[in-house]
Amino acid sequence: MSQKWVRVAQRGWGVQHTIGAAVRGAADGATVSVMPGEYQESVLLERDVSLVAEKGPGTVRIAPARGPALTVSAGSPSVRGLVLEGADPTEPAVVLSGGAPVLDGCEVVGGRVEVTGQAAPTLRDCRVHRAAGAGLRLAGDSRAVVEDCTVADIDGIGVQVTEGAAPEVRGTTVGPATAEGLHLGGTKGGTFERCEVTGSGGAAVRVVGAAAPRLRSCRLHGNRAAGVHVSADTPVPAASPAPIAEGASGSASADRDAADSAADASGTVLEDCEISGTGTAGLLADEDARVLLRDCRISRTGGAGIIAVDRSRLRLHGTTTADTGDTGLALGGRAAVRADGGGFLRATGNGVYAAGDCELTLTGCEVAGAGYSGIHLGEGAGAVLTGCRLHDTPEHGIRATGNSLLCAEDTGIERARMAGVSVEERADAALRGCTVKGTGTGVRLHTPHRPLLDDCEITATEGTGVEIGPGTGALLHRTRIHHTGGSGLLAGEDSTPALDGCEIADTQGSGIVVRAGARPVVRGTSIARTAKNGVYQDDGSHGVLEDCSLSATGFPALYVGKAADPAVRRCLFHDTAEDVASAEGAAAVIEECRADRVKVSTLPVTEHRVLPAGPVGIPRALPGTAVGDAKESGTGTGDAAEESLETLLAELHRLVGLESVKRDVGTMVNLMQLVRRRQELGLPPPPTSRHLVFAGNPGTGKTTVARLYGRILHALGMLSSGHLVEADRGDLVGEYVGHTAPKTQAVFRRALGGVLFIDEAYALVPRGQGGDFGQEAISTLVKLMEDNRDEIVVIAAGYPGDMQRFVDGNPGLASRFTRTLTFDDYLGTELVDIVRHQAEQHRYDLPEETVAALAGYFTALPRDEGFGNGRTARQVFQRMTERHAQRVSGVADLTAEDLSLVLPEDLPELGAAI
Repeated sequence: MSQKWVRVAQRGWGVQHTIGAAVRGAADGATVSVMPGEYQESVLLERDVSLVAEKGPGTVRIAPARGPALTVSAGSPSVRGLVLEGADPTEPAVVLSGGAPVLDGCEVVGGRVEVTGQAAPTLRDCRVHRAAGAGLRLAGDSRAVVEDCTVADIDGIGVQVTEGAAPEVRGTTVGPATAEGLHLGGTKGGTFERCEVTGSGGAAVRVVGAAAPRLRSCRLHGNRAAGVHVSADTPVPAASPAPIAEGASGSASADRDAADSAADASGTVLEDCEISGTGTAGLLADEDARVLLRDCRISRTGGAGIIAVDRSRLRLHGTTTADTGDTGLALGGRAAVRADGGGFLRATGNGVYAAGDCELTLTGCEVAGAGYSGIHLGEGAGAVLTGCRLHDTPEHGIRATGNSLLCAEDTGIERARMAGVSVEERADAALRGCTVKGTGTGVRLHTPHRPLLDDCEITATEGTGVEIGPGTGALLHRTRIHHTGGSGLLAGEDSTPALDGCEIADTQGSGIVVRAGARPVVRGTSIARTAKNGVYQDDGSHGVLEDCSLSATGFPALYVGKAADPAVRRCLFHDTAEDVASAEGAAAVIEECRADRVKVSTLPVTEHRVLPAGPVGIPRALPGTAVGDAKESGTGTGDAAEESLETLLAELHRLVGLESVKRDVGTMVNLMQLVRRRQELGLPPPPTSRHLVFAGNPGTGKTTVARLYGRILHALGMLSSGHLVEADRGDLVGEYVGHTAPKTQAVFRRALGGVLFIDEAYALVPRGQGGDFGQEAISTLVKLMEDNRDEIVVIAAGYPGDMQRFVDGNPGLASRFTRTLTFDDYLGTELVDIVRHQAEQHRYDLPEETVAALAGYFTALPRDEGFGNGRTARQVFQRMTERHAQRVSGVADLTAEDLSLVLPEDLPELGAAI
């Protein structure tokens, strides 16, 4: 008969002598009370019974000769205070394959606890130790609850989660273990709260496969490898960090919530966790890992604080790395990291390092005390910083190299011994509302691109405020440069910076130094209280200075070196000892300038004249040196005067054909001349749009006219440089989410001051692909065109039948592209004229019979998809010269006529590839 209470002892009357017999004789819900001793049997529980140590925990040991000490396959039994010893450390000491058993205050030794199948056990206040392979293995579709337990002295993994297991582990200590503390795989991974993992030989936490564990308030420390290492072999879509556009701050929280939801749904989550004392990185994310860290602290790591490589995606909220053995945060491959709040402090290497095609977004972060640069961007990396603070680094605050792209807004950089921001090699940058203070050089720009500084402040530098390297074309808008230890701004050789509405003051050197060959355009800028010149034009330098104010300068406000030819218009020189000084051979053009409260003025009396050499007044520099910023071997020759409008229009009219285009351009020139005249008289300009659509087949001269159009607008004073930047879909559209806007912005910035010519623009709106990245490029262009309406002209070009689709692709395009110029196909006679022009350029003679043969050739030439208009004509001429060369190659004693006369037989055959 079943009993409700059964007693077990190894000897004595009225008791069971084995636990197994007692369990079999007990009723459901019965308690089996075990007297102290060691029982060499294997216990199987399949019903709701309670197995307890009568004299308290540790007094009863179940130690079979082989197999597990305890197996539970069904029911809801409970086991309290028993020692369960395995026969082999590599095998299970406890197997829980079914039911909902409770193990309370038990000790498992010499083997692992294995939970499989549909089991839902609870382990409370248990200790598992001296196992091999794993201490606690959770598999199948089990749902274990582990509370206030210890897993220690494991020769292998502390806790292993695999298959569909989803344990809840709370208040548990894991370690030491020779391998990982937690190895979390399978499809779930489980949750871990208030756990401690210490002394593991591998990573404290290793996440693999599709597992998506949650760790809350856990402490991971003293591990020989990484604190957390997350990999994933199943890619999960997630949004990449995207640059923050103006006016988009209202959606920042929504973007963050969406990113968090993506991580919650598919990745690893650590919240309020502490990782310290690791042998390598604090956190390593590779392959397709998705990780969310919220309010976590990573410190005293043997390697980097956080590493994200391959295609991993990380979201960090209020998370800080500190005192790391290498970089605080390192990105590589195509990883993407978004960090809000928190920071990267006292890294031995860089505070943040990013290279490859990775994407980095930092909002409200602090980067401080790095061993190298605060943030280093390498080849291909893209970074967006908003509201960040970087300070106290022996190198650069931010260094962008390779082909990286930096976008920073409302960010402060202080106490960097080298440059606050250094943009080098092929990198590009846009800084808006940023402050650079107490650095060596303020901002250093050495790149072929055109970085932007908008509404920035550079102050208290040891050296130059803004250093613009050779060939660099920077744009500074409403930027303030003051209290510099050297010059305010240095324009290096052949550089082309543009300054608009800036302030330069309190410099220990000159306000602006212009080196040989440089062509700065400085408008509406105030230069005051400089220890040397306001503007120093080195020998052979160029540039434009318009509507500027120069005052309180230690040396002459403007110094013009030998062969320097700056154009100075409508400037005010005031409250200074001397306004203008020049070297012999200077060729400055001074127009409509005036002096007020200047002791010695040499300004021209007339509106336009070349400045005379050697003005008198304030003592010059010592013999052999120039006034202000002296520079050796600074000689050079100035460029010829800028192209005149008449010359450019004549060049346009010399082009073959294009009669309707020439009329349209002439009409636009007349309109823009009227606009300029009305502005000079103080009248408002009529509504105009300079952006154009060029519709025409290949080879009809669209690029040639676009280049001329930019030069014409420059001659009219409507564009600062008039240069042409060509782009197509590949230059504007990225390969993955978040890549398109930075690419489009970079191309657009290169075109500022000139013309952006988008060839085959309709490719941005592919047929039947509404979700294509081209739409993002168009939206970015529309915003940039609005923000920079007076600094650029955009020309969209392509086949006539497709360009309307482009204009209809975004509501903002129709209002900006209001005029279409149609480039008709060339007539046969016009193609002949192109060949004749080519022949004249290369000194070939085309007799009348050759011209007649050409006319017949172009009349018969099929105008199919391969027909290239002017391009075809040029190719025909090239084939003619090749056939001519072959014809005369065997002729002895060639004359000049033989070498230049092209005959009808030199024409390529119809249908032959050209």
